[in-house]
Amino acid sequence: MSGTDKTKAGRDLAGPVVILVEPQLGENIGMAARAMGNFALSRLRLVKPRDGWPNIAAQRAAAGADHIIGSAELFDTVEQAIADLTLVFATTARAHDQAKPVVGPEAAAGEIVGHVADGGAAGILFGRERSGLTNEEVALANRIITFPVNPGFASLNLAQAVLLMGYEWFKLSTAGALPFAMPERSELASQHQIQAFFDNLVAELDKVEFLRPPEKRDTMLVNLRNIFTRMEPTKQDMHTLHGVVMAIAEGRKGPAKGGVLDGAQATRLRALLAEQGQGGATADNSSTVRGLARLLRRNPTDAERILWQALTKDRRFAGLFKRQTPVGRHIPDFVSFVQRIAIELVNPVETDAIAADRAARRAWLEARDYKVIDMKVADVEHDLAGELARLEASLLAR
Repeated sequence: MSGTDKTKAGRDLAGPVVILVEPQLGENIGMAARAMGNFALSRLRLVKPRDGWPNIAAQRAAAGADHIIGSAELFDTVEQAIADLTLVFATTARAHDQAKPVVGPEAAAGEIVGHVADGGAAGILFGRERSGLTNEEVALANRIITFPVNPGFASLNLAQAVLLMGYEWFKLSTAGALPFAMPERSELASQHQIQAFFDNLVAELDKVEFLRPPEKRDTMLVNLRNIFTRMEPTKQDMHTLHGVVMAIAEGRKGPAKGGVLDGAQATRLRALLAEQGQGGATADNSSTVRGLARLLRRNPTDAERILWQALTKDRRFAGLFKRQTPVGRHIPDFVSFVQRIAIELVNPVETDAIAADRAARRAWLEARDYKVIDMKVADVEHDLAGELARLEASLLAR
């Protein structure tokens, strides 16, 4: 039963009858029923099973194919078991020197599919585990099926023979459709996103002097870039790779201490967050966005650290604000859910993607009654008291 998805409905197909002639072991009957269930064969007929019927060993070996075991029909002779069928195949590993067509499993399956589609009734005979079908039993069939196996070791287990025929019939009946496919990937990464990642990767490699000797630097960069362009990365791929590089560069986790990300690195990381945010929150990207936001939270720039320390220590604001915390699908730099105020730190040099993301975030927050306060990084670093006074005035106004 391992691997069976209980939430999916099984196939209901009109297929051939499986006829086991004098099967000797209940376990083999059960395993044959299990093989039938794998390929949507449901009609099982038994001719004089040696150990009687019903059989507890067969039920155990069926491993969940109880509907097949429970509806199995019992017959005393092969003639009775095939009386209502209009096309009968006999499976055998030995030549019986009978003048009738001999086909492989794929050809037999094709004939069965066509015959059943035209309203006919087809069946497949499988013989005893020890000796197979007799000449007289093979003579009752319209066709002989034999498997392309090693002639020096041609005998198949009963369930294996049933499984091979079931597989070929089911494959043709369903046009070879597989039960699942590779999940849909996220959209391809933009050149901007790839370039932002590559710039950051190169910066980290330079820090550890990987790109040497100098005369080979350009060739090494071309080779590195080709690794990523060949794979046609998705946005999700780029976020994951960027997170890997930054985690290695970070070298440790823990509370925000600052100094790990410089301003340029933080800006590149914000650009990636901005571009991801433009596509909206999805199950595919939300965890990655939150992960990158945590990286920013653990690695504040100087301005963020200065402002955060003031917000946590100044009695006017203590306990009101959080850093890099999602509000819906957006992540402002600082937010007070109680006061419905968001603070955005504006760097002197920002990409178009960051500016567009900031504008979209502002519109989204203001539409939900948040007041958005922009603070320039230079003002925070050189006139913190003035910025805090402006923030206090906004709190009082709220």
